[in-house]
Amino acid sequence: MKRRIFPFLLLTFSTFSYAQNCDCESNFNWVKKTFEENDAGFEYIVSKKGKDAYELHSKMYLEKAKQLPNDKECAIVIDKWVRFFRDGHIGIKYLKEPVQETNFTVENLPINEKDFKKYIDKKKTLNKYEGIWSFGSYVIAIKQRNNEYVGTILSSTNKNWKVGDVKTVFTENNGTLYLGNKSPQKVSKITAIGNTYLKLDNTILQKTYPELKEDAVLLKEIQRLGTTKPVFEKLNENTAYLRIPDFEISEKKYIDSIIAKNRDIILATKNLIIDVRNNPGGSDASYSALIPFLYTNPIRTVGTLFYSTPLNNQRMLELSQNPDFDKESQESFKKYYETLTASLGKFVNIFDKDVFVQTQKEITKYPENVGIIINEKNGSTTEQFLLTAKQSKKVKLYGKTTHGMLDISNVNIIESPCKDFELYYGLSRSYRIPDFAIDDIGLQPDYFIDNSISEYNWIQFVDETLNGK
Repeated sequence: MKRRIFPFLLLTFSTFSYAQNCDCESNFNWVKKTFEENDAGFEYIVSKKGKDAYELHSKMYLEKAKQLPNDKECAIVIDKWVRFFRDGHIGIKYLKEPVQETNFTVENLPINEKDFKKYIDKKKTLNKYEGIWSFGSYVIAIKQRNNEYVGTILSSTNKNWKVGDVKTVFTENNGTLYLGNKSPQKVSKITAIGNTYLKLDNTILQKTYPELKEDAVLLKEIQRLGTTKPVFEKLNENTAYLRIPDFEISEKKYIDSIIAKNRDIILATKNLIIDVRNNPGGSDASYSALIPFLYTNPIRTVGTLFYSTPLNNQRMLELSQNPDFDKESQESFKKYYETLTASLGKFVNIFDKDVFVQTQKEITKYPENVGIIINEKNGSTTEQFLLTAKQSKKVKLYGKTTHGMLDISNVNIIESPCKDFELYYGLSRSYRIPDFAIDDIGLQPDYFIDNSISEYNWIQFVDETLNGK
């Protein structure tokens, strides 16, 4: 999941001087101390889960750290320790990972493409998995072996792979996919999509042999869900469709552009579907162009409090000295820094408002109904967009419960003293908590879409619901 940032604040990286030995136990103690003293959600979570539970959790992970060398396994253990607090806007990133380790080996099975095609052609009944598949830089032949399926390389532009190397092994329920450096990655979900697509977790393969016809609607759905840029379509006379896969600030210009280009169509169409599935977040500014189409009444956005500590405030000072910002922004950051520094150890409202109220003069006739499609991969800024959108009388949410990572935000990244890893933690907490918590809970849809409906049929489901079919 992406970290939510306000449009006027950026993620910054800080170093923190701290004398210590470079072993796992010392690194664990550094993380624990730094997190306890600086994370905006620390006291809140301990008060919810209990001090005894926290101390027991910490004791257990300290004992684990004492037994480990200072390597990736240590970083994984420390990351599990911080997950006691929440799942998003938090974590440990190991920095000494080899860029492309090539010491991994895979099984090699002799294979000839012509012979494999003859094998397929002789089969009276086509198997949904067997055949030739392509994805990324690989073309593989998948063949059944006892109770499992084995995918071997026929060709690849990755020089690390040779013909016959085993790229994947799976059953109906799970399996293994070998990455570019041949390291194994577990696959927990195998999904056949239509006649010509196969999904191994999030990796999509397309069948190229035997040649089979694919449903045109399904092909379109796969393209929509797989796009990395905003997409707009007029689905029918009554419904327009807008796909937004990312709210990263770098995507704002593309979002604004496609909305501006199709503004007249949106305003002349009764229904609008906004598809934000798998959108992990980004910047609040990225969804501002959508609000005029949703607006029906004043929109209330609950503010945040920043936790003031010397380490946390250092970020604001660095922003005030950053030449990438104009003078006005630098002066604002300097003011925030001075406000925070005057109240060390406290939560500070640097914006002087608990709630921001947004109004606009016009309520557009169309779109009359707005259906927003959501799923479990939505978090951070995307959830803030949903909180905003839900206040409109036009809007209903469709899909599955979101991820839940919004209460503790504005991530700071600190490099460990031994420069082995980075600690991610939150600088601010929302005024919503504890009355309206979202972290690790998520936002629920108004219309739950159950597993009997394929994710590639969700748009059709929403369209039919909006049109009363």
